[in-house]
Amino acid sequence: MIAHLAIWTRDLERMRAFYETYFGATASPLYHNPVKQFRSYFLSFGTGCQLELMHRPDIPDDAADALKQRTGLIHFALSVGSPERVDELTSRLKTDGFTWVDGPRTTGDGYYESVVLDPENNRIEITV
Repeated sequence: MIAHLAIWTRDLERMRAFYETYFGATASPLYHNPVKQFRSYFLSFGTGCQLELMHRPDIPDDAADALKQRTGLIHFALSVGSPERVDELTSRLKTDGFTWVDGPRTTGDGYYESVVLDPENNRIEITV
């Protein structure tokens, strides 16, 4: 079982607010290690895998193009419970100015999903 995934972020508070607002995440108390200038939140989505958002000022930006496929971890999927909710959330994110990549659609292997980018261009599959 995967316990958590982690994302280095430039704007820790903006990313925390995004996942709380659109996906109902609950954030742990802020962890701060002043010696390493490290801050993080663990986000819970009810049960299962958590998402750790991390910030340290010396971590460089990733120059990868978020709209192109590449090797390495490329996306994670968040289940929202129904096709209608996938449609509603995709529409809301597009209206709120976030980048829409694909869908909603039923994939060849039967998943109903859309793909959007979070505020720092991480791919999220929104699925049932």
